[in-house]
Parts: sequence; C-alpha cells; structure tokens
Amino acid sequence: MTTTLPTTQMANAIRALAMDAVQKANSGHPGMPMGMAEIAVALWSGHYSHNPANPKWVNRDRFLLSNGHGSMLHYALLHLSGYAVSMDDIKAFRQMHSKTPGHPEVDITPGVETTTGPLGQGIANAVGMALSEYLLANEFNKPGFDLVNHYTYAFVGDGCLMEGISHEVCALAGTLGLNKLIALYDDNGISIDGKVEGWFTDDTPARFEAYGWNVIRAVDGHDVAAVAAAIAAAKSASKPTLICCKTIIGKGSPNLQGGDKVHGAALGDKEIAAVREYIGWASAPFEVPADIYSAWDAKASGAKAEAAWNELFAGYSAKFPAEAAELTRRMRGDLPAGFDATLAAAIASCVEKKENIATRKASQNAIQALAPSLPEFLGGSADLTGSNLTNWKECVALRSGKPGNHINYGVREFGMSAIMNGIALHGGFIPFGATFLTFSDYSRNALRMAALMKLRSIFVFTHDSIGLGEDGPTHQSVEHISSMRLIPNLDNWRPCDTVESAAAWGAAVQRKDGPSTLIFSRQNLPYQERTAAQIADITRGGYVLADVAAPKAILIATGSEVELAVAAAAALAAQGVAVRVVSMPSTDVFDRQDAAYKASVLTKGLPRVAIEAGVTDFWYKYVGLEGAVVGIDTFGESAPAGVLFKHFGFTVDNVVAKVKSVLVA
Repeated sequence: MTTTLPTTQMANAIRALAMDAVQKANSGHPGMPMGMAEIAVALWSGHYSHNPANPKWVNRDRFLLSNGHGSMLHYALLHLSGYAVSMDDIKAFRQMHSKTPGHPEVDITPGVETTTGPLGQGIANAVGMALSEYLLANEFNKPGFDLVNHYTYAFVGDGCLMEGISHEVCALAGTLGLNKLIALYDDNGISIDGKVEGWFTDDTPARFEAYGWNVIRAVDGHDVAAVAAAIAAAKSASKPTLICCKTIIGKGSPNLQGGDKVHGAALGDKEIAAVREYIGWASAPFEVPADIYSAWDAKASGAKAEAAWNELFAGYSAKFPAEAAELTRRMRGDLPAGFDATLAAAIASCVEKKENIATRKASQNAIQALAPSLPEFLGGSADLTGSNLTNWKECVALRSGKPGNHINYGVREFGMSAIMNGIALHGGFIPFGATFLTFSDYSRNALRMAALMKLRSIFVFTHDSIGLGEDGPTHQSVEHISSMRLIPNLDNWRPCDTVESAAAWGAAVQRKDGPSTLIFSRQNLPYQERTAAQIADITRGGYVLADVAAPKAILIATGSEVELAVAAAAALAAQGVAVRVVSMPSTDVFDRQDAAYKASVLTKGLPRVAIEAGVTDFWYKYVGLEGAVVGIDTFGESAPAGVLFKHFGFTVDNVVAKVKSVLVA
C-alpha cells in the first residue's frame, strides 16, 4: 500500500472511539473493533471505493460487517471518514432512536449496507451482493464502459464461520466463482465462552479452498501493509477470496487483550485509562486529533470517484440511452411502465381459462406471464424446482461463468433466503426463491431479517398443508403459516385459485417496503367465480367471495379450504341457513385496511367460523372466543390427501356442524 498515512494512530482512533462509546453506554462489544482496527485501516484507507456524501452511489463498493456485534468498528469508520454520523451519534451508541444502534441497521445509519447481528447472515448477504454485481455487469457493461464494477467486502469472525449458513453460502459462492467477493476473517480464537479451540477446530483455510475459494493464509491482522497487500492480491483472483487475518481480540488493552472478558463488556474506567497509556492515545474521550481526522477523511476521494463514474455514465447514456435508462429504473426499484397492464392481462387470462389446477402451477403461470416484462426477476429454488415450479420457459440457469436469471441454490434453504436478501439490498433485481412450506423453518431468521430491513424479497412456499399427502408429518405444515404471520412487516399470501395466485404475485412484486411469502398447494383447487369488484378486492387481503341477503354467519377460509367453505355454504343454504363466505388470502394485508372496509367484510355481531388446514389459535382473533375454527392442532399422518382431509374434519358435514354450533339462537 503506497501511503504515508499515520496508520497506527488511525487504528488507535477506532480503538478509542469503540472503548469510549461502549463504556458510556455500559453495553456493547469493544474487543472486535479493537482487534480489527488495522484491518479496517487497510481496507478503508487503501482499497474501499465509496463516497461519504452519497452512501447510495450505485457503483460504490459494498462493505458488510457480518460480525455485527462489533458495530462500533463500523460506526467509527463512518464517522472518521466523513459520513453523516456525528460525534454526538457516537456518544448516543445503543440509545433510543440513535443512528448507532446495538447492531448495524440498514437505513438507520448512513453507509450501513445491511442489518447484521444474527451471525453468518452478513456474509450470506455479501454473496447476494457479489452475485448481483456480476449479473448486472454482464447485462449492462459495454466495451469501454465498465459501468458496474465494484467489490463486495465482508468482515467475518469465528461466530459467522461456526454458523451453518456460512457453509451453505460460501460453498455456493465458490461454485459460482464470484471473484469480486472478498472476506476478511478475524481469526482471534475467542468467542463468548472463551477460547474456541474447545469447540471450533476447523481447518478454515482448507475448508474454503475446498469450496473453490482463493485463500490467503496467515496474514498478520495488525500489519496494515500486509493486510493491504493481501486485499490487492485478492482483487486479481479469479475466485472469491478469504483473507485469514490473525488478530488479538481487544488489542491495546494491556490487561484484557487476547481473552474473552474483552469480547462483550465495557472495559471499565481503570482499564480504559490503561489502554490510553498503553497505545499512547492522549486525547480525551470522544475527541480525535485534527490530523487523524484528515488522514481518515474520504470525502474528497469519494467525490472524485463518483464524479469519474458519473462522467462514464454520461458517455454510456449518450451511446446506450435505453440501457442507461433501464439500469437507472432497476436500481431505483421502479417497475416497468407497463407492469400494471401486464398484471391485469394475466388475471384476465385466469378468468378466461377458469382452470382447476394446483396453486403452485397457478404460481408458475403467473411467473410466466410477468417475467417477460420484468427483466429484474431473479428466481430460484432450493433443489425443488420441479416441485416448486419457480422456473419459466425463457429462464436461463445460472452457472459459473454463465450468467442467468434462475438460480439452483441446492439444498440450502437458509442460505438461499439470506442470499436473496443480499440481492434485494444491492438493487437491480427482484429475487424470489422457493422450497416446501415445512422447510420455511430453515429460512425463518432470514425472513425475519427481510421484514426488519423492509426488503422486496419474495419467498415462495409450496406443498402447504396435509394436502401433500403421503410424505407424512415431517413434510406436512400445520404451524408454519400462523407462525410466519407473527413476523411484523411480512405479508403472507395463501391463494385459493388461479386468480388469487396471480393477484398475490402482483402484490408481492409491487410491494417496495417489505417482503412477501407466497404459499401454494400441491393439489388441484377449483376456480372460483368473481365479479370485477371482487377481483379488485383480493389485494385488500380479504373480501366477500360469496354473499347472501341476510347472512346468519360468516365462513372465513384461505387457500385450499376456500373450496370447502363454498361447498359448506351451499349445504347450509339448502338447510335454510344463509352464510357469507370470506376468502382471506392475506390476513396481514387485511389487517391494514380501514375499519369501515374490515367491518363490511366481517360484519359485527355475526358469528364466525374460520377454516384453515393448520393450527387453530391464530384464527380466534377473527372469530372471537364465541366462534369456531376448523383446523389441525396435531401433527399430520402419512396417507393420501383426501383421506387426511376427511380424517382431520375438513368435510362439509363438519363445517356445517361448526356453523350451527355458533349460531345465535
């Protein structure tokens, strides 16, 4: 690295800010920031291309702190290099509504690319970002115009590499040859419980070499020049790179460095004073000398880098105006101008065909209808493409060295979901990926993170209930839909036929402020007749599918059970009992509707019965304690679907009996 910057003092500024902020908050993790300080100097002062004045610059490098508990490292870097993270923000570390929360949060702190904390997901997001860069570069770059040309850097620790998700995503990254992904491993041998040699003895370099990564071993993590040289070497590799940096946790703390006590607790006033003397840091808490600020300041270099790119983009726009406009649209997350018409045509086609098919097939039909107008679609499946049906006629399978728009993730449900989040964070694509609903358990924390980050990730889950039949209770989802409804900001859709499936896909694609799950059946479901007004109301989450003049009760159903509700209503009508049928494909969306609309669908005073092939507890919020639920509060059985539905009481006779049991005399 060719620099005359005072790298020791630059690193010590990170140490000082980290220990002082943690001490003031009496909460946090000083050990990692202090131990990775030189690594951060090497990357941020010599290689990392960014502009503090514009954290969303399209062609910036991406930096992800996968070991997010060490968040003060990132906050110190942002503050020192010139982002809108003030010293007052540093002082407010881990306090209410501050820009410096306990773990990095995207859209809270300028310059933070993803929300990290759950270990391993940051490196997974990084794989998604590196994949996005590769695909966009192949799609938009032209000779002489390397418009999309940036690196993705991730800091990882022992905890990230112990988590199973790191195996999933790093193996795939190696297989795909994502050479612009560079991970720097903080190999300090310490985790919360102490020295990791008692529980983590993997040969990490050999492991990553087996994945197909370029591995740079045994780098002194406290030698700025050595780390910088390793990063430079990584940039010329044809594979993703892991740089193994040997470090001392809490470096600079004379009495605590190298041990677990410095990992996750304030050092205390006495030890902080000792650190200041030990590293020669004379400045008072939360004070940084002007020359250190000057050494760290990236505003001028960042402005220069972005200006050069803007000039390149201007030339590109003049020569390739359509491509320039398309890249701009996609990075903004705007849908094509004709999308609404395309969606309307897809729904109209469903109405015309009136097909009785499985909703997983209806989902594939919707993808097929929408994909030609959505070049940003990036689909995939966790080794179940033939069952999930997330491919379409024109899709191209992604392979190493061969760009595509359909990803075979392999049996990596968690990794798939977190990679999708990285893709959504990067911009330029709308990712969707699929597995069986019962395996949403493997993906759950990534779903939660997508909801927390308000990402446009679309999670497709098929084989949604006992309707999958003979595979038995290990594969039959009973609690999964209700449990996902508990995640804030996650829209869950369980359509009943082709029209609702297309409408659900449209809603998920149009939603820009959060993720969606699309939950589909294995078995065929009948087409339901609707008016144009009813079709429009599907996107309100719940609507009256079949009404009567003076209903005595309301049946609420989702997915495959809507068919049963309609049949039971007909049987009740024959017995002189008038019943309204409400289809509620998304309770989450329905709950956001205004009170008047909700009251028009679920009229107050009318007894209600809910029907869903899953646990019953969730539905009492709609039917009340005086209502009834036809559901399943046990695990399933291995048998044909028809036998199972009858065994568990999903019959017209049982629904009729339930309605009669709640009727007001």
